[in-house]
Amino acid sequence: MTNSENKKYWNPYIAGIGLGLTLLAAFVIMGRGLGASGGFTSIVTFLVNTVAPEHAQSNSMYNAYLQNLLGHPLVDWVVFEIIGVAVGGMISGYFSGRMNLKIDKGPRIGSRTRLIFAFIGGTMMGYAAKIARGCTSGQALTGGALLNAGSWIFMLSIFAGAYAIAYFVRRQWT
Repeated sequence: MTNSENKKYWNPYIAGIGLGLTLLAAFVIMGRGLGASGGFTSIVTFLVNTVAPEHAQSNSMYNAYLQNLLGHPLVDWVVFEIIGVAVGGMISGYFSGRMNLKIDKGPRIGSRTRLIFAFIGGTMMGYAAKIARGCTSGQALTGGALLNAGSWIFMLSIFAGAYAIAYFVRRQWT
């Protein structure tokens, strides 16, 4: 990586401090931490209720969200958090000159295979987030900041799992 490419990214320590201050602001202003899976669940609940209201009202998970949503997902501030992350990422990419459409992959894997793996991995993470009652951002950032033992075990397990599997997939990226 050349020096000019390196300057396109924020200093990770400054970015970490900014993320920590954002998490603190979320606790102070909203009374809870950051996370994304709840926002997606609010949107899915709204859509399911629109298409199949009987099913949504008879399902305990959907019904619990329906009680909190008052019939619309934009009542949930976490939906705006997700929108803000997407818009903020696009603005950052634009101003840093990194906004383009491309598929990041190694030379030994095709674009189609990479997209299939990304879809499978994302689906598994989304399903696991519902089972764990929180996504990685909620578990690691919010739970870690609260010194929740389960969240720390979760994050250590994520890193251990990534290191364990990296050996087997490293040739895909080199």
